[in-house]
Amino acid sequence: MTTISPVLATSYVALGGAIGAACRYQLGRAVTHALGSPGGFPWATLSVNVLGSLAMGLLFGWLAREGGASESMRLLLGVGLLGGFTTFSAFSLELLLLIERGQATMALGYAAISVIAGLAALYAGLLIVRGAV
Repeated sequence: MTTISPVLATSYVALGGAIGAACRYQLGRAVTHALGSPGGFPWATLSVNVLGSLAMGLLFGWLAREGGASESMRLLLGVGLLGGFTTFSAFSLELLLLIERGQATMALGYAAISVIAGLAALYAGLLIVRGAV
């Protein structure tokens, strides 16, 4: 595998991220238009997370099968596009890899810490902005 310069690597990630973010926005709009949000359920976010996880599985499987697939493709599509589309796809991949390596306890801890710490950090940020802290 050829090493690419940090500037070119960053460019691939930035380009993919911009495309992924735009795709997330448009899919969210389309899902909300089609389904609305009955009962306040976040169908758009769920759709993005599930689709992003499927795409990450397809990409990871393809990169593994190709065995030396280009680093630029991994950066553009995996880190950039899917990272801009949803970071949940990366979380899902990392969690599955821990499980596949027989590290179920670590996977459970990672999942629990990610969700609990993420919610706590978000709440802390809200409290700070609201001046409650």
